Amino acid sequence: MKYDGFLARVRERGEYTGPEEAAQVTAAVLEVLASRITPGEAKDLASQLPHPLQEPLTRNGGRRAEHFGIEEFYRRVAERTGARPRTALWDASAVLSTVADAVSGGELNQIISQLPSSYAVLFGKPDLAD
Repeated sequence: MKYDGFLARVRERGEYTGPEEAAQVTAAVLEVLASRITPGEAKDLASQLPHPLQEPLTRNGGRRAEHFGIEEFYRRVAERTGARPRTALWDASAVLSTVADAVSGGELNQIISQLPSSYAVLFGKPDLAD
């Protein structure tokens, strides 16, 4: 998937006003996701996404994966976007369901396997959630 197509899909799903807002939300969500998964997995994910989306995933390559729940995920996204946590749920879903469409099934499984099952719904995989 090309960068413009990725942002167009995020924009549509998130009902954002323009590509700039979609790009800002996408970067915030990917940055928080990168802090939650291992650096190797973040690098693998980045390799399957358009070049402009790779930087938020690989920015902090030497750190360890943090362990936090979905509510903290929303809080961190909201902090980066200036939104409320409920809005961050919407933002995370718009971005991560697009990620799920853009990467291979094997890569998606690798990412989801590193997260609590409650995250699966954000990737558009509610059948994997508890």
